[in-house]
Amino acid sequence: MFHYDRGLKITAIDLAIDFRRRQPRGFISHAHTDHMARHELAFCTPATADLYQRRYGPRPTRPMPLGQTIEIGAFRLETHPAGHVFGSAMLLVDDGCQRLLYTGDFKLVHSATAELAAPPRADVLVMECTYGDPRYRFPPREETVAQLVAIVAQTLDSGRTPVIEAYVLGKAQEVTKILTSHGIRVAQHRLVHEISEVYERHGCNLGDTFRYDRAPDGAAVVAPPRWQKGASLPGIRNSVRIAVTGWAADPHWRLRKGYDYGVPLSDHADYDELVECIERVQPRAIYCTHGPEEFAARLRTLGHNAHLLDKAGV
Repeated sequence: MFHYDRGLKITAIDLAIDFRRRQPRGFISHAHTDHMARHELAFCTPATADLYQRRYGPRPTRPMPLGQTIEIGAFRLETHPAGHVFGSAMLLVDDGCQRLLYTGDFKLVHSATAELAAPPRADVLVMECTYGDPRYRFPPREETVAQLVAIVAQTLDSGRTPVIEAYVLGKAQEVTKILTSHGIRVAQHRLVHEISEVYERHGCNLGDTFRYDRAPDGAAVVAPPRWQKGASLPGIRNSVRIAVTGWAADPHWRLRKGYDYGVPLSDHADYDELVECIERVQPRAIYCTHGPEEFAARLRTLGHNAHLLDKAGV
């Protein structure tokens, strides 16, 4: 049904999954640039299509709304929410003999902006495993949200400016929604604001936000990570820098990166969620990608038929 060619391909219909190089047909699970290319025809959810075109310009797309099925030859393709970022989707491929589920980047817990993940049963599971190390078990989400809100509120009360650094697509919008839901106004860096406009067009209301043009009074600032091109914030002084990422679950990460605070708010599944996904899907075979090689070995010790996708010879 599938093979590996520097990425996953559904063989009979030549459908490339999350390829970073141009293909005749490409499924895009979400609009992060490490999961897409300028395909001749891109299959994706309507929100992802809009974000894809926002980043790459007008491109041919075939919309796949969540939960709806399309047919290509003898294959049935269906998207399911992935819980990663707004519009992100898992792909279920059914050829009448077996079902393959490709997760893409996903998380199972609630998100302020992404649709709640709903992995269906499948015979074969190809799963993203970024945090496939048992060191990465995140605190309960409500604790992480409370931590973020408290840091931002305390910083504002002290007369300083909280600057929350987050990826411009996904994490920045979730942080924004969390803060505005707690009564905190948010100034968004222009790169974040441009993506947020797409969210709003598709019905994801982010609350009391405005585009950053100078240091704001009484508002938090949500901006790209400082290393990203164009991430500067003219006029910012006396700031407190806050990183929001699953990597902050490592207590040494914040110090290595030079942040004042690190909050382990992630849009990826942690170790326990990866195992839970397998329990939900009940696959006969598992192929792991985008994570530590040791994760597949750990799954085998738990009795699973698990392999690394790029080394499985499929």
